[in-house]
Amino acid sequence: MSTISSDQIPEDQSPKPAIGSNLTGQLLVAMPMMLDPNFARTVTYICEHSDKGALGIVINRPMDMDMGEVLDQLSLVPKDPNLAETPILQGGPVELQRGFVIHEAEAGWESTLEVTNSIFVTTSRDILSAIAAGTGPHRALLALGYAGWEAGQLEEEISANAWLSVPATPQLIFDTPFDQRWGRAAAELGVDIATLSHQAGHA
Repeated sequence: MSTISSDQIPEDQSPKPAIGSNLTGQLLVAMPMMLDPNFARTVTYICEHSDKGALGIVINRPMDMDMGEVLDQLSLVPKDPNLAETPILQGGPVELQRGFVIHEAEAGWESTLEVTNSIFVTTSRDILSAIAAGTGPHRALLALGYAGWEAGQLEEEISANAWLSVPATPQLIFDTPFDQRWGRAAAELGVDIATLSHQAGHA
């Protein structure tokens, strides 16, 4: 797994985006009119957002790959055989070989970004070693790839009603079945996402 470089995830001290709303730690729910196949009906967890751009990880697209395959590539043997069947997510169209673990419980991993005070993203191999050994975070998602936006790009897409921003909860990130996340995330705002047409994308 690779580390997150500073040019991909800006520092927390960066100025806030011009739209007046920093979406770090929020979920972006693709509106029904989203035609880009990379993001249609997706839910994306925003790990960092500043005037330099944004980085997010799609959390509702399981790949045709499981944890067992990833651990095997790293020569790691899971203590719990059931762990090998855990689905891996396609986190976005950029750098599909790059791994991101979204998890609860900070434990001093080598390369970790604190998104909120309860949700973290780690890109170093040590967390996978701990997960395989049964000593890692109790709740975690592994995604390959990420979604990236250049400066001002996400703001423009939100202004064009491409996304609905929703407060993220651990239940949505870790517990909700993948195929229900799109609808349930929007439902957090009292919205039936399937019936939306051209309503505003701001939460």
